[in-house]
Amino acid sequence: MTEKVSNRAIFIVFCASMVLLFSMGMRQSFGLFQSPISQAFGIGISTFSFSLALQNLLWGVSQPFVGAIADKFGSGRVIAVAGVCQALGLVWLATASSVWELHASAGLIIGISGAGTTWAVMLSVIARNVPESKRTLFFGIGGSVGTGGQILLAPLNQFNIINFGWVGALLILAVMISFIVPLAYVLKGKTDDHSASKQQAETLLQTLNRARQHSGYLFLTAGFFVCGFQVMFVMAHLPTFLKTQGMPDWLPGTAISIIGITNLIGTFGFGYLGDKYSKKYLLSTLYFSRAVVISIFLIFPISVTSVLIFCFCIGFLWLATVPLTNALVGQLFGLKYLATLAGIVFCSHQLGSFASIWLGGYLYDSTGSYTLVWQIAIALGVVAALLHLPINETATAPEPAPAAE
Repeated sequence: MTEKVSNRAIFIVFCASMVLLFSMGMRQSFGLFQSPISQAFGIGISTFSFSLALQNLLWGVSQPFVGAIADKFGSGRVIAVAGVCQALGLVWLATASSVWELHASAGLIIGISGAGTTWAVMLSVIARNVPESKRTLFFGIGGSVGTGGQILLAPLNQFNIINFGWVGALLILAVMISFIVPLAYVLKGKTDDHSASKQQAETLLQTLNRARQHSGYLFLTAGFFVCGFQVMFVMAHLPTFLKTQGMPDWLPGTAISIIGITNLIGTFGFGYLGDKYSKKYLLSTLYFSRAVVISIFLIFPISVTSVLIFCFCIGFLWLATVPLTNALVGQLFGLKYLATLAGIVFCSHQLGSFASIWLGGYLYDSTGSYTLVWQIAIALGVVAALLHLPINETATAPEPAPAAE
């Protein structure tokens, strides 16, 4: 029997998607600012790459803690505070006059505050408001609309950088990010007794212990490291890579936008498939397909056509991993501490992001080439595809409540 989705639930999913659209659209555009900011400060690509790498590292490391706060006290306050901090971080970045301010604003402030407006918290909000049988589908809807923010924000930021300079573009972006704050009111609340009835007696530490001993959770965590490595290397360094290949100035923004368009379709499609087929096999297929697409891109000569085809194809696989991975975590361990458990998995994603963003900048400044990082991304894709195959998708049972004294 099909479970009916209420109008309220649909509205909540819409608002959560809009928060993801603004927050993720901003993050997916930072690669466009890398060259102009580096040139303005007279620094190498690796310096601002470190700011972006630090942003992604702190974004990931803070996810479990921010998720735990949202699980305990509700998501509304967390989302509102995070939205304000992201806007202030952009303003600080726009007015920065020294390298340490780049690291503090783009890295520290925007990095930590991002944990409150992205995957772990937002998908937890969606999960507790939609039927279990449609959870992965709605994760896919939220993820596709959210990550589709780059469809709008990437070309808009490119336009603003060209016409108003990188400072003006950042200030305009700060105004757009501020719209997250009123949306937070709609997204307030936490997992209620009904949706968590089977887990209500289990403590957070017991749930974490259950996850720690589950090999599938460890494989999902390792797989998400690979996801972060691949996605954020492309997002942070593709604009510079295209510049080194003599590509036209309009191409980086267009390329990121195309990834966003096909990502919207791919994330929704895999979210739909995730409610019907094995999530682990879908994830394995995704990671292997990424390795194939990147390999083909490097084999053929780089041209405007090959770049557009690469972005079109990689977009279908871009963040389709997100609804599948988060839904599988919820399937294995329930919803009560989903934001915390998903936050830990996402922390691994951002460790991968940090590694690829920093390594890409370091190797480019050292060798003048991104070739080795592309090759690492291909190899990791194959490893991730293999890691997901042995995952046991059967839901685990909560640990019994501690005995009364």
